[in-house]
Amino acid sequence: MTLHEDEIPTDELLVRRLLAQQRPEWAELPVRAAGSGTDNRMFRLGDGLLVRLPRTPGTADAVRKEQVWLPRLAPELTCVVPEPVHRGRPGGGFPLPWSVYRWIEGAEAGPESVADWAAFGTELAAAVRALHAVPLPPEDERHGLQWYRGEELAACADSIGASFAQARALPGLGQDSGQDSGQGLDLDRDLDLDRLEAVWRAALALPAPSAPPVWLHGDLKPSNLLVRDGRLHALIDFGCLSIGFPDAEHAPLWDVPAAARHAYRAALGVDEQTWQRACGWAVAVAISGVPYYWESDPAFVAECVARLRAVLDDPAGL
Repeated sequence: MTLHEDEIPTDELLVRRLLAQQRPEWAELPVRAAGSGTDNRMFRLGDGLLVRLPRTPGTADAVRKEQVWLPRLAPELTCVVPEPVHRGRPGGGFPLPWSVYRWIEGAEAGPESVADWAAFGTELAAAVRALHAVPLPPEDERHGLQWYRGEELAACADSIGASFAQARALPGLGQDSGQDSGQGLDLDRDLDLDRLEAVWRAALALPAPSAPPVWLHGDLKPSNLLVRDGRLHALIDFGCLSIGFPDAEHAPLWDVPAAARHAYRAALGVDEQTWQRACGWAVAVAISGVPYYWESDPAFVAECVARLRAVLDDPAGL
């Protein structure tokens, strides 16, 4: 499935060409698709490795970032994180850097893998606390570690306003639309965009964050949280790794059940205004994803809509 206009096609044959050129000792291992995200495609290599290829030139820097920083961060963290074992170079018809990692066993966080969501929220808080406590590198080593989700909400005010306008024009999304979404999705036709925009604007009106910058994972959604034996085991996909304010780091907690969300907040001791700004970020990221992926990735749109529903059910006191 193509998600972006500048996306570079990838498949198992491409992976084999790259390996034959750069790691011939792995070239005969079985290769099979192992899922994809909005920025990368993944392929299982044998039993113990994972190949990760960026979809677009714009996500290539995220590959380099993981290659440089994950080995430095891993010893400081309480969870397993991906271990790069090969820094792939452009070649074989693929013009971007790519990576090979050790395979991490685990299941995506969800109702089939997590029995105690409150305990899971507490475990996730511990992992986030450890990441945020890692000492920051000197200023001259922070190239490529700035990202919009580590900035103030005001930095994306115009673009999120435009996303709300685009979302209102989508069939089947707004309140009482009375139209079919056309996507085969169980979209809530009573999704109250007016109330969601009010949540966003209330967060936008709060004072700017004053906490010092920290390391941020940047995308702690359930698909990036691996579970083993019911416990949080690994954080994966550090393509959004950055340094900034921690507000947006908490936004994906509206992707998990309320028990996990509330336990996470309590364990971290997140203050009221930070939590409200996090809720604003939850709305901002989800509403921007809906119109962008409306035609190309209905499943991702459904995830965004589910997050917006969760905000309406639990809007951080706004």
